[in-house]
Amino acid sequence: MKVSKSLFILILCITSVSYSQDSISSYQLQKDIFKDIESSKLFHIQKLIDSVGIAAPIPNEVLAKHVALVSSYNPVHRIPNYVVHVILKDILYGSQTRSNDFRPDPFIKQNMSDSTDYWNSGYDRGHMAASADFKWNRKALSESYFYSNIIPQNPQLNQNAWNKLEMQVREWAIDNSELIVVTGPVLKENLPKIPQGSFKVSIPEYIYKIVLDYYPPSYKAIAFLYPNKDVPYELEKHVVSIDSIEQLTGIDFFSKLEDSLENIVEAENSLTEFDAHYFEQLKASQFTPKDFGKGKINSLQARDYIGKEACVCGKVVSTKFSENGKTNPTYINLDKKYPEQVFTLMIFGQDRQNFSYKPEEFLQGKTICVKGKVGEYKGTPQIIANKEKQVEVIGN
Repeated sequence: MKVSKSLFILILCITSVSYSQDSISSYQLQKDIFKDIESSKLFHIQKLIDSVGIAAPIPNEVLAKHVALVSSYNPVHRIPNYVVHVILKDILYGSQTRSNDFRPDPFIKQNMSDSTDYWNSGYDRGHMAASADFKWNRKALSESYFYSNIIPQNPQLNQNAWNKLEMQVREWAIDNSELIVVTGPVLKENLPKIPQGSFKVSIPEYIYKIVLDYYPPSYKAIAFLYPNKDVPYELEKHVVSIDSIEQLTGIDFFSKLEDSLENIVEAENSLTEFDAHYFEQLKASQFTPKDFGKGKINSLQARDYIGKEACVCGKVVSTKFSENGKTNPTYINLDKKYPEQVFTLMIFGQDRQNFSYKPEEFLQGKTICVKGKVGEYKGTPQIIANKEKQVEVIGN
């Protein structure tokens, strides 16, 4: 009996050790596979930036090449001429958060701006390549905080209209699988300087963002130009062509493209190429809040009901079903489209089976009322619906 019991314990120990070793091997294999995938993504980005994204040489520029972005640094103005990066659809799955580790770029040995230039200057440290565009990779996100990717940006612009532009471009990247993005200030002589630190960091008057869809089979591009001050988002009023940005900056963008393709994409300035329903949704978003009757509130009033049960009503002006492999959320925006949404109906993937229709298709353009507890996500009031009876269609 003692022998059998000892044998059993020995077998159990061997099995445990074997299981533990198998678990370690499996975990290591997963890590290796993930590392290989990350390396492949970074290699793809670097190749795309080198072959397409880097502009023709600029006098006295310093090119700082990092794992997922390249900065053309201007040592005279001590800010970048431009920064080019690629936004992958993988931002859907990214979980990295802001690192806020602002620091000098180690690849730039002279005239590098630093924290003393910006501290209490009254300007935000404005990212050219937005940090949120790299949330799928820790190192890439961290490198976005090099001062070679930063300019002095009006705080109201940076936190409002410009932030919404960045959010919109990320949405387009998800819709188009990937985008090449070039962002920078319009530099010229006699720009004002930050009155501290080195006293040599230029404050640009205008900032641009260029977006190129180079993912086969379609090729399209668009650019935006914003003054470096507090202005409304009004995306349609800031659309320009790449040609016009080249005239302002003197930079020859996408010079490595075939001339015929370069001429076509650099002349484009159509919002509908990236968002076919933009103007239709914009018109629908220009609304006057309605009185829906007793027991019902409009989308603007929802903010006053956060944490409370309510019935919120409004017209559906934009929708999106995001198959992100995790929660697979459906976004239904009332009265104002993303990224200026004022109220969102959220339906998670596991609850879509409780609806007799595809919410993003059936509800588009309809006036609806949503019942539930009003929550808040990133500043926007929302109700999460897990059953069809929470949503009532009251008009078209």
